[in-house]
Amino acid sequence: MEKPLDLSPVRTHPISERAHKVHVQDFGRPLPAGASVRRLLDSLPDFLAAKDLLRLAAQIAQAYRAGHMVILAMGAHPIKVGLGPLLVDLLRRGLIRHLGLNGAASIHDVEVALFGATSEDVSDGIQRACFGFARETGEFCNTAARQAADSGHGLGQALGEALLQARAPHASVSPLAVAREVGIPATVHVTIGADITHMHPGADGAAIGAASHLDFRLLAASVARLGPGGVLLNVGSAELLPMLIEKSVALARNLGHPVGGFLGVNMDMIQHYRSDLWPVERACELGGEGIRLTGHHEIMLPLLAAAVLEYLEAQPPRLAHPHRASLGEPPASE
Repeated sequence: MEKPLDLSPVRTHPISERAHKVHVQDFGRPLPAGASVRRLLDSLPDFLAAKDLLRLAAQIAQAYRAGHMVILAMGAHPIKVGLGPLLVDLLRRGLIRHLGLNGAASIHDVEVALFGATSEDVSDGIQRACFGFARETGEFCNTAARQAADSGHGLGQALGEALLQARAPHASVSPLAVAREVGIPATVHVTIGADITHMHPGADGAAIGAASHLDFRLLAASVARLGPGGVLLNVGSAELLPMLIEKSVALARNLGHPVGGFLGVNMDMIQHYRSDLWPVERACELGGEGIRLTGHHEIMLPLLAAAVLEYLEAQPPRLAHPHRASLGEPPASE
């Protein structure tokens, strides 16, 4: 019969000789009611996603000050959960220097700008044979695509211009319209047949393809400027935008642009294979850093935006201790 190990010979050592991963000064702190945003952010524990969130915010703020490239590639979900006004504010401040959307994001943005509402019940619509066939949406988006192809413009520019020319009632919360207004490149990257507007009689595959291909080249031009200090975020796209990022980097480097050294970030509710590679893992392979932030966009993006603005307010953020990039102590009046 086996005997249990005898513990009497066990060697111990003083805890002072042990390296620690967790220190009490890195813990989170409770907040009083009515605390400021700065105090909320500075109260976060200095671990894992909280640490990465503030690291990303600091990098975006530093990129803004230094004139480095910040690219936000985004799926439709942030528009559908009401983050258009937040994105517009970042665009107006110049904190985003290129906005790349998939086709669905552009359609939801157009509907919000024109009608103040978007997102239909897919199951009910398919059963009633009406899903995706809103006449005004199809006519507006497909007309813009044809105009883009005729004029040699990208799809993002054409949609933004069309919203402004139509005096869309809610253009003020449309990232496409505001990007065009302030002169920030906004590109739209479609998969033919994947968007509802492609089912409409006015859909012109050649025009849509030409306009979206030009937008790919515009995205690649911005990616070509990604270097140390730059930031590339993929938000809510599992496949399409990560693959566009990959091809944009490949094209830029093939043409001699030394893309690398940037911070690559994937923000999504679930981490996927492709979006983990691009931009997180590949950024590290190209001499940069990678961050994964997992959570709901309607919570994570407002937190990130608030943190960026607080870092910009601090000139510059000071170090509270070696482990925490502090946002600074609150004013005495708080």
